[in-house]
Amino acid sequence: MRSEDGTAPAATRGRIVMLVDNDVARDSRVQKAATSAAAAGWEVHLLGCTGGKKRGWELGGAHVRLVPLKHTLLRDRHGVLRATLRRPLAYGHPKVADYRRRLVQSRRADLAASRLEPGSGRPVRKGWLLARGAAARFQVGWVALRARQTDSLAAARKNRESPLERLAVRWWQALLGDRAWRVLDRNLWDWDSAYKNVIDELEPDIIHANDFRMLGVGARAVRRARAKGRRTKLVWDAHEFLPGIRPWGTGPRWIPAMVAHEREYAGDADAVLTVSEALADRLVEGHGLREKPTVVLNAPITEVEPGGGEASGEPVPDMRALCGVGPDVPIAVYSGSASVQRGIGIMIDALPRLPRLHVALVVARAQSEYVRGLVARAAELGVGDRVHVLPYVPFDQVVPFLAAADIGVVPIHHWPNHEIALITKFFEYSHARLPIVVSDVQAMGDMVRSTGQGEVFRAEDLDDYVRAVEAVLGDPGRYRAVYDDRPDLLREWTWEAQAEILDGVYAKLLPSAARTPAPLVGAGDQG
Repeated sequence: MRSEDGTAPAATRGRIVMLVDNDVARDSRVQKAATSAAAAGWEVHLLGCTGGKKRGWELGGAHVRLVPLKHTLLRDRHGVLRATLRRPLAYGHPKVADYRRRLVQSRRADLAASRLEPGSGRPVRKGWLLARGAAARFQVGWVALRARQTDSLAAARKNRESPLERLAVRWWQALLGDRAWRVLDRNLWDWDSAYKNVIDELEPDIIHANDFRMLGVGARAVRRARAKGRRTKLVWDAHEFLPGIRPWGTGPRWIPAMVAHEREYAGDADAVLTVSEALADRLVEGHGLREKPTVVLNAPITEVEPGGGEASGEPVPDMRALCGVGPDVPIAVYSGSASVQRGIGIMIDALPRLPRLHVALVVARAQSEYVRGLVARAAELGVGDRVHVLPYVPFDQVVPFLAAADIGVVPIHHWPNHEIALITKFFEYSHARLPIVVSDVQAMGDMVRSTGQGEVFRAEDLDDYVRAVEAVLGDPGRYRAVYDDRPDLLREWTWEAQAEILDGVYAKLLPSAARTPAPLVGAGDQG
């Protein structure tokens, strides 16, 4: 894939390997970054992961590959619970407790069957059965005691407020510092094992690591490349304020492990990108970065080919047809990840009080336990026919797809990470020219109040949410007019503009690549 002298092919400005810790299909930011970079003349390889067999496809001009990921070192999978001081009688693993319980049950069943056999009343036989019965009763009590200890220890291990677990975390942090993640969450090595060989084979000029897991994978790959004499550069794209997110992993060790991992490798980045000015400031403060990260907003692609998106090549689906409703039926749409902290439940609970409104949930995992729970809740309230679970559309079709709705809803709860960013769906709703109903998280709440493009409600407050929706439905033209009256409002909120910023970061890292590139995706006359 390299020329004889080891440089990138002459037809490209250099080779970029982008890393992301998901299956790519659910991550519009990395898809946009890959396609715009490829259109700008870079050779782009986007690496994601899968629990199945490896596979690949073309995305615009970028090459996508999913590598198999095996969670061999995932602590909770093998979950040894032995802790002599805390629960000295606990079994080494919950599965051992389950086995012992079942074994006791089977022995008691066998004893009961023996008592029904012919001759069981004879003195010797009877005495033997009485002894077996006494032993069985003792065994039942002993196993029950140890099983309770096991269950108690398992619960303590998952309790983030457990004093002993917190003490263990602090011990490893004091002993190892930022290297403590190697003990607190060894599963991070599984990600490295999955990606490293593919990265090394590609011999990238730039590694673009998305978020905290891929930061370490990318940093170690750069160190290997430089040890072989290559001048590979590392771009770290920080999507989240890690200390402020709701933990994705279980137990009290996950956040400290991820934070330590991020701190260890943050200084390896030759350039840092992030999604908002507020997050950029926190990264400088938290990691002592030499330069403030460059902000590349999660803005949508706005120039779509007639009849379909450039990357997808398919017509844009009709949301109203998918919901089975006509043009006069109001739709409130939620688009994005579905989880408790996203607050989607309030949209369902409000429907009995908003009798004409339909809800469209455009989510990646329609069969997840949480989404099934929302659907069940709607049926329980008698509004099941007004809730529609729709699949994601290609990233370049999102804006025209959402434009069929009447309201875009962002009902997220108060978490530190939720307060500091204008998230992807906010920009997508804006470009779809939808009035936005958003909870009173700081950045988005302040923006909506200042622009007048929607209504702000108190997070998790059903009455206030209903008020906000009724206000928008009562005068939708007032909110939509903001987009026509303020054309400057949307100009910067486009991926076309953000792609130029991203390209500038790449070109600064590789001065030899800073020549006149091919046009960016949809760049047009926008700057």
